[in-house]
Amino acid sequence: MLNPDNLAPTSAPARPASDATPEQLRRAFDAQAAVALRLRTSTARERAARIRKLRDALLQHREALHEAFAQDMHKSPAEVEATELLPVMDEIRHALGRVGRWMKPQGVWPTSTSLGTRAAVHYQPRGRVLIIAPWNYPFNLCFGPLVSAVAAGNTVVLKPSEMTPAVAALMGRIVAQVFPPEEVAYFEGGPATSQALLDLPFDHIFFTGSPAVGKIVMAAAARHLASVTLELGGKSPTLIDETADLAMAAETVMWGKFLNNGQTCIAPDYLLVHASVKAPFIEHCLSALQRLYGATAQDRQGNPDLTRVVNARHTDRLAAMLQDATSRGARIVAGGEVAAAERYIAPTLLDNVPEGARVLEEEIFGPLLPICTYTDLDSAIAGINAGPKPLALYVFSRNAQHVDRVVQGTSSGGVCVNTAMLHFAHGNLPFGGVNNSGLGNAHGFYGFKAFSHERAVLRGTPLRLVKMFFPPFTAGRTRLIRRVVDSLRLPML
Repeated sequence: MLNPDNLAPTSAPARPASDATPEQLRRAFDAQAAVALRLRTSTARERAARIRKLRDALLQHREALHEAFAQDMHKSPAEVEATELLPVMDEIRHALGRVGRWMKPQGVWPTSTSLGTRAAVHYQPRGRVLIIAPWNYPFNLCFGPLVSAVAAGNTVVLKPSEMTPAVAALMGRIVAQVFPPEEVAYFEGGPATSQALLDLPFDHIFFTGSPAVGKIVMAAAARHLASVTLELGGKSPTLIDETADLAMAAETVMWGKFLNNGQTCIAPDYLLVHASVKAPFIEHCLSALQRLYGATAQDRQGNPDLTRVVNARHTDRLAAMLQDATSRGARIVAGGEVAAAERYIAPTLLDNVPEGARVLEEEIFGPLLPICTYTDLDSAIAGINAGPKPLALYVFSRNAQHVDRVVQGTSSGGVCVNTAMLHFAHGNLPFGGVNNSGLGNAHGFYGFKAFSHERAVLRGTPLRLVKMFFPPFTAGRTRLIRRVVDSLRLPML
């Protein structure tokens, strides 16, 4: 039974599973070799059948999923449905409707030097792939990539986070119900399990987590020349200019920041508000906080719609970050309450945060939101560009020229204009980072491509044309080759 007061289960928290041995992992990896070869010729119908079976199992365990999230993160059923189950179901629906189309070879036109041939791009499964999922959206960010990997025809080893043990255990039961381990193997455990898996020569690794760990994953992949998709993070800026709809911007940002208690890789990490509208914008933020999470500090702490910090270590980290900011002179505009035993940190707005404060230097990944001001848009853009490229960038403005200057003058994984977070939910958009915030893309066709090798296939031999380049290179043949090269100066029709 769930406790309706705090969404915590009456039973004791689940304990993380123990690490698998390197020998167990190697056996599972080796067992997938023959299946990976067989899946190269699997049909769209076969792949869709596996995905449907996964969909049915997910819905079968729906109530257990609510219970597990309440146990691990005090997450409300509505937020579990909206942020964990809905994105996976949408990914499944998208794949089921299009996997046959995605698998078809894509014909390409010949160029001037390949006239007389027929060519196409074939999408071939990468083979044996590893998916390492994070703790902040453990269900969504495990099963979403799994759908793409299965649609692309791969075998998979899944490694969930050990920080959400109840959810991880449930996901393990679902995987075992749907897939034989020769197709999809599932291993819980801690960093030792992750490291042992990274020692294996997978064909592709899909990792979601921090940039620091992403570098470790990339280095491990390099030892085997494995391809990687890295979904990382960073300090996603949110710019509110003097023309913005302040009430709409404030409500959107308060929702986007404090969803999952700020433990979201694309959450607004800091605000850049034009100085002329800062005061009214803050007032709108305070009003939005009251509507969304309660009028008083006590109301917010007792609000069942506020997820808790994942564990004591991250609670202490965030509390220390808050203390660092206030000790340097930052002003708490809202929130600031900490109840470490409950893993609770209030939704907190910070003003007058000085340079050098940790909340401006580190990715926050929690319910702390620093408010910075600007007066010159070019200076604000320069400030964004001075840091590592973020995973997301948000701009609120009713001035199209301002929006274009921000979008064209910055680099980020994705951009939202007058909204936040929603690009993640758009199945026809690539989702991913750039440089420090990630490599590669996910979702829909882009997820299918991430787990596929784009193989060039050319048919036909225009022998007369090709023989021109065969030795011996007589003077006449050399002149002919030069004429061909010179002809390439002409524009393509």
